[in-house]
Amino acid sequence: MALHRRAETDLETVWRKRIERWLDAGMGSCALAHPELAAVMQETLLKFAGARYELLAWCIMPNHVHVLIDPVESLAKIVQSWKSYTGRWALRKNAELGLGVPGGKLWMRDYWDRYIRDQQHFGQVVEYIHQNPVKAGLCSRPEDWHWSSARDRGAPAPQQKPETTL
Repeated sequence: MALHRRAETDLETVWRKRIERWLDAGMGSCALAHPELAAVMQETLLKFAGARYELLAWCIMPNHVHVLIDPVESLAKIVQSWKSYTGRWALRKNAELGLGVPGGKLWMRDYWDRYIRDQQHFGQVVEYIHQNPVKAGLCSRPEDWHWSSARDRGAPAPQQKPETTL
């Protein structure tokens, strides 16, 4: 039995774009704006890069995270490990750092994933990730945002990734 990924419906597209606008406007918990939590999130992403996944692009925003990986193991397990570790850390430090994590949960239950169709789409996604803090008005250039792979690259240009591994 062959499984096929279904296309996003118009309603799903509208909903996703609405949530993106809310996130860009800084709605929701902005605990990741705290440098200590952002650093823990960054360390968590980098820890298993090269082992569990290839880390291609990432950006930690005050209220969400964008990550582009080429997974070696189950995406669900990877995301769960990130959320579990950083969530426990944030809850332990919530009062001390004044993170304002509401209701004892840092993360939403689910996550959004997307299949990268080709090299052009790959470049668009990397650009979107790196431009996110600029679009949200947090910095002027992607490489100025401390919590992003654009900073390491010094420019928002996407790295080339062979289509066969995406």
